[in-house]
Amino acid sequence: MQHRDDSDPSYDPRSWGSPRPAPVPPPPPIPVARGRSRTPLIASVVVTLGGAILAYTARPAGDDLASPAATATPGASYDQRVLNIAGPAAIAPTLRSLGVAEADATRAAELGQAALGDTPGLLRLDVTLAGRNLHAATLTHADGGGVAIERAGDGTLAAKPLSAKLTRRLRFVRGELDGESFYSSAVAAGVSDVLVGPFANAFRYDFDIQREVAPGDIFEAGFEERVNADGEPVGAPRLVYASLATAAKTRALYLYQLPGDAEAEWFDSSGRSSRRALMRTPVDAARISSGFGMRGHPILGFRKMHRGTDFAAPTGTPIFAAGDATVSFAGMKGANGNFVRLRHDNGWETLYLHMNRIAPAIIPGSRVAQGMQIGEVGTTGRSTGPHLHYEVHIDGQAVDPMSIETGGGRSIPTAAMVGFRKIRDAIDAKRAETM
Repeated sequence: MQHRDDSDPSYDPRSWGSPRPAPVPPPPPIPVARGRSRTPLIASVVVTLGGAILAYTARPAGDDLASPAATATPGASYDQRVLNIAGPAAIAPTLRSLGVAEADATRAAELGQAALGDTPGLLRLDVTLAGRNLHAATLTHADGGGVAIERAGDGTLAAKPLSAKLTRRLRFVRGELDGESFYSSAVAAGVSDVLVGPFANAFRYDFDIQREVAPGDIFEAGFEERVNADGEPVGAPRLVYASLATAAKTRALYLYQLPGDAEAEWFDSSGRSSRRALMRTPVDAARISSGFGMRGHPILGFRKMHRGTDFAAPTGTPIFAAGDATVSFAGMKGANGNFVRLRHDNGWETLYLHMNRIAPAIIPGSRVAQGMQIGEVGTTGRSTGPHLHYEVHIDGQAVDPMSIETGGGRSIPTAAMVGFRKIRDAIDAKRAETM
């Protein structure tokens, strides 16, 4: 058997439409069969075959593209491919690379882009081919939403939107604090790193995560995640339950949004909010680098009263208002660097020093709500590195921010307790199943 030379023009489909097709070779001699003659039948087959060959070689150039009326035929051979593509713009190039005819690739891309728009993220592309014809294709996001492209009754390609198919799953992770950090302990136990900050924030009124927890303390995180039909998580999980048990105290909190509130907050099992008049730590995931009290000053070199708490964190880390307040000062102030002073409704004051940047809305006389970002960690003024120096003043005197009683939180009104208990009990029941 001779090897076919693809460079030979006779093997180029584009040359098959030449106005002077090669003559059809005469049929081979018909052998004479013994018994009843089959000559009429064989001759008929030869004539039919010859006519088909002539018709095929005389067809117009470019007919190798799929016809819009091409439809699947019974018994046809199908080839299925599954791949991931970067986005809607990659539909046509990908289909062409799979050998799909130009007309089908172009039309499928038009339909897919019209349905998906410019939605970012990877797409799963399931393709079924019948030769070079596109029989069907589905383009889906991780959540199952997307578009299905199929042959319509008239043979043209048509699109049908696919709705996201997500279910909610509640999971719990329990772990023990190691000797390094809460972050490393939580991630090692299976807590997603995006939940570490929210977990620490849930206890920002009750615990100093840096000083009041120790190796061996037990934590538990319950989080809600959305999963697709394959059981794969889609999107970021949401923390709904947090528990921390130390040698001194144990707290278990449930996330609940009261009717009329803009955001959810943390409540204990009796419906009492964990929120207090002041947050103990007004910066996320920071390390206490220096506490309140006498110390050797790192720059001046002599012992000096340290009137606040230093939280070491990377430059740019958000700083939040410790409580509802009015801004009494915001700007550069000597050794304090960029400095903000807040006067709270109960007469207390909180001070924030060495900030990299003060938020534009923080100006004298403006109001801030607890948890509102007022600036970023930096190292302006007399500072050896990026950190927040945080002070609390009561009746004009600086006090240890970590030692003061920050006041009691509100309780869920009786009318809303039914809704809260339903969520609390569902979480507890699931914990009992899984832990």
